[in-house]
Amino acid sequence: MRILLIEDDENLNRQLAQMLKESDYVVDCAYDGVEGHFLGETEPYDAVILDIGLPQMDGVTILEKWRAAGRKMPVLILTARDRWSDKVAGIDAGADDYVTKPFHIEEVMARIRALIRRAAGHAASTIHCGPIALDVKASKATLNGELLRLTSHEYRLLSYLMHHQGEVVSRTELTEHLYDQDFDRDSNTIEVFVGRLRKKVGPEWIETVRGLGYRMQVPE
Repeated sequence: MRILLIEDDENLNRQLAQMLKESDYVVDCAYDGVEGHFLGETEPYDAVILDIGLPQMDGVTILEKWRAAGRKMPVLILTARDRWSDKVAGIDAGADDYVTKPFHIEEVMARIRALIRRAAGHAASTIHCGPIALDVKASKATLNGELLRLTSHEYRLLSYLMHHQGEVVSRTELTEHLYDQDFDRDSNTIEVFVGRLRKKVGPEWIETVRGLGYRMQVPE
């Protein structure tokens, strides 16, 4: 899953980015409103963490512009504790949730996980596809109750496919959501990771849809 983090406090930005990366998210960071707005408008994200008080362009304006342009990714806004009006403005502008500063980073992580699950139509913190279970809180997967030993890229691939199980996902979409903006993207590497993942979970769980991409679902 790919996250956009827009926070002008460099220390907080670094802490949040580190925690997200340790949980196997791909993270793009922005430190001002203009850059953040541009990234959210031009790159595909599974969720956004957006500070309200940003230089150059405030978070509410960014959010209003995204929603007016049809950008639907879930957005978690960060607000100051004593600015209840920011919370109202953010929610009215199209935010899906908010956290007040100061906060525990673990709370931000939990809310991001919930936003991504709900956006994909999943309510529980564990997502199932037959005997395969993905625990998004612990960032681990099991097959018939046995832990799957996955590399970081394999886990990200499995996570994205399971969040979107039943849907055909193109190699381009997988490439855009598995790597950050600075990565030298090559969609051919997706085939390699799919091949490795099939060996670990079983080839019948990941279907190749010729000319379109891949689909994960319980086989007929």
